[in-house]
Amino acid sequence: MNNVLCRHVYNLVARYAHDLLGGEILKALILSGGSGTRLRPLTYTNAKQLLPLAKKPILIHIIEKIVGIGIKEIGIIVGDTCDEVERVVGNGEQWNIQVTYIHQTPPLGLAHAVNMAKDFIGEDDFLMVLGDNVFSMELNKFIDNFYESRIGNTSDMPMNDSKAVNSSLLLYKVENPSQYGVAVVENNYIVKLVEKPKDFISDLIITGIYIFDKSIFTAIENTKPSQRGELEITDAIQKQIEMGGKVTYEIIEGWWKDTGNLEDMLEANRLMLGEIKRGCEYQYADQANSKLEGTILMDKHVVIKNSTITGPVAIADGSTILDSRIGPNTSIGKEVTVVGCEIDNSIILNNTQLNNVNKRISGSLIGKDVKIKSTEEGMPCISLLVGDNCEINL
Repeated sequence: MNNVLCRHVYNLVARYAHDLLGGEILKALILSGGSGTRLRPLTYTNAKQLLPLAKKPILIHIIEKIVGIGIKEIGIIVGDTCDEVERVVGNGEQWNIQVTYIHQTPPLGLAHAVNMAKDFIGEDDFLMVLGDNVFSMELNKFIDNFYESRIGNTSDMPMNDSKAVNSSLLLYKVENPSQYGVAVVENNYIVKLVEKPKDFISDLIITGIYIFDKSIFTAIENTKPSQRGELEITDAIQKQIEMGGKVTYEIIEGWWKDTGNLEDMLEANRLMLGEIKRGCEYQYADQANSKLEGTILMDKHVVIKNSTITGPVAIADGSTILDSRIGPNTSIGKEVTVVGCEIDNSIILNNTQLNNVNKRISGSLIGKDVKIKSTEEGMPCISLLVGDNCEINL
């Protein structure tokens, strides 16, 4: 039997076993209750999961990834910013799915959040994604491999379950893993998880994208709070392993970012803009004496006059750009006014006004309803992290 035929037979068997063992993730859980302390003051008035990348909230990017693999029921863990999240996401009707909001008060760790969703999950296997993770990989392969890894292992019965593999994690290889949760792997399984190890034990970090079966709830019940008083998901998965469960993994294909700080937000925005595959797409009211080049994603009713736009750039509905230069890797929100400015590698939120800032704005994240203007000459470049409703005179 040649290699092609062998592979074909294997795929048929794998697909049959995939279907026999369940083979379908019916529900997903998104954790969107974090406070975003590393992005303050912006996150005092914004849910960090709703900050925009390529003019679309992070949380919406995640939902679209999940919807793209056919999941119809999504639970969203929310905290203090629940009203804002519900206002943006709604009931899921726009994606033809059902969204359930699960309140976690107070926030007592990721494993605690998972346990809050026990009634929502029921007996189902489920996909879990942390709400500040963005990534380029599609999730179909991750889910398929989770089920295919159960083939031939149904007699092991770990954790009193007939399915050998209980969890699967998406991992990412980095040069400096000491600031992350790290996975130690042997023979295609995760054998140990360590949070921010002092000594090098692995270069594979935990990304915040998981598949669990119902045994995770038993593991959480047997997990003790960490030193900071929280139930850690890494401890719960380690408990699964100790109780006889098996945890598989996949390595992320493409890029991944945890958008917890300014630098990672800007890098994620750059990567998102870089994935815009179509050419210039825009409908604007006026392009007098303007030059537009590169990949530009622009909504309706955008006014551009006497300006240069160099992509990749995204500009949302109702914004006005006058006498300015908008450089690469910049996202501009709705109803923004930019007059006499030079901007690159930045994210500007809705309803902000930038007037004749005589320094190049670069590497910046500027909140909603902000007003910034210059009156004197100064340094050639500034970098800003500005919360909502501020006014700055330079």
